[in-house]
Amino acid sequence: MTEENTNTFDTGKENEKKYTIVLKLGSSSLIDADTKDLRLANMTRIVETVTNLKRQGHKIVIVSSGGIAMGLNVMHMDERPKSVSETQAIAAIGQSKLIGRWDTLFQEYGEEIAQILLTRNDILDWKQFKNARNTFIELLDMGITPIVNENDTLSISEIEFGDNDTLSGVTAALIQADFLFLLTDVDCLYSNDPRVDPNAKPILTVRNLHLGQGETENPLSGVNISNGSGSNIGTGGMKTKIVAADLATNSGVHTIILNSETPQHIDNILSYMTNDFDTINDNDDDNELTKLQKLNIPLHTKFLANDSDKRLESRQFWILHGLVTKGSIIIDEKTYKQLNLEQHNHHCDKDKGVVQMANPNSLKADGKNGINNEFNDEDVITGGLDVHGIIGVQDKFHEMECVNVKIGKTLANGELDPNFPLKTVGRAMVNYTSDELEKIKGLTEDKEIEDILGGSGNLINNENNTNYVTYNQTNKIHPTNSSTSIRSIPSSISVVASRENLALTPF
Repeated sequence: MTEENTNTFDTGKENEKKYTIVLKLGSSSLIDADTKDLRLANMTRIVETVTNLKRQGHKIVIVSSGGIAMGLNVMHMDERPKSVSETQAIAAIGQSKLIGRWDTLFQEYGEEIAQILLTRNDILDWKQFKNARNTFIELLDMGITPIVNENDTLSISEIEFGDNDTLSGVTAALIQADFLFLLTDVDCLYSNDPRVDPNAKPILTVRNLHLGQGETENPLSGVNISNGSGSNIGTGGMKTKIVAADLATNSGVHTIILNSETPQHIDNILSYMTNDFDTINDNDDDNELTKLQKLNIPLHTKFLANDSDKRLESRQFWILHGLVTKGSIIIDEKTYKQLNLEQHNHHCDKDKGVVQMANPNSLKADGKNGINNEFNDEDVITGGLDVHGIIGVQDKFHEMECVNVKIGKTLANGELDPNFPLKTVGRAMVNYTSDELEKIKGLTEDKEIEDILGGSGNLINNENNTNYVTYNQTNKIHPTNSSTSIRSIPSSISVVASRENLALTPF
């Protein structure tokens, strides 16, 4: 019996200890790289593990690779096809075979499964994003195990997630899971590939992971993540697992890399993280390695979820990772810091129970509305990106399309400094077209905007207006245009993107 530890891992559900868990399985975990046959013994161990976890009250979602690899097996092909259409045909053959095998194995344990095939196109609309989440919630509430894969049969480069590591990170954030387990062919993240470097050291805990929008640099100092897939049947590698961990941890999901040969250890790791892992004092990998060996816990890497004030809300995540961008707007560093401060203050106010925004679309994983009704008549949302904060526009886009938000710098003459490297720091859904923004960027008065745009200006799109909280005698939340509003602030045509339609990342 271990001594009670007040600094143990916090999932936010420590009293219930019933978690929503996403398991991601790579092709190499399911398909033999040489024979292309299914690794049935490993799949059976996974099914046993899932069944045991569910019987403890946990809810499980599987993100399963292997559709294309299975298709290659059926068609007796040694290598992945080069053409998109042939690959999609192979995927159509393999996905049905793979889900059939999963169904057979789960039936042996009296468990039912459901297949969910996704592409980015399925969550391009906010309503679709919420519908996808609601489908998962309903299935989990029914006791069903959803098995997710990218819809390789239909996906094209513009709408694909690219690999199932990324898909698993998106899925974990979508359903607001507690844990994401990335089951792979190595024990954990190492300082270098242990298959080629005998001196590679295990990395046991990673805190405050952040890649940033469009980031290409390695976020982990002293760690080589350049290795690709360990087999010729997968598309991922350690780099894509870091991407998945970044997606998940920035949405409050703790992420673990674990060897897929021993999925039964998931239960042990959950117990270790919730009872024995000290989030404050276990910050040295050598000391923790000794602790793991003493407790007989297998090697694994933990990516701890970011602090609550740094996590993305559901709509922010959707804007950053569910949409396809059409262009860019450029702001200066001062504007970014102001916007980021507003976003930070909003998170802090929510943590204190102060309502800043009535967002009926912010659903928790239990299907309940994420709104705290403890607010008064003076609570109101302000902020967002105004025209005067824009210093440049890139490419062509229409109103209500998603664009990148970049930091730039202006010269003394007001032109963009071509020698200052632009850095992407977020995304926004904008009220104006690129042509309109070129005309009105930097303006500070509504009258100036009206004079320049005349009757052609889009003015303000109701779907992208600042969303103010209002209150009435029956203690219900209403949008600003509700007839029961006590207090509202008129919209300004200078708003390029309301805070609800603006998602920033740390700079």
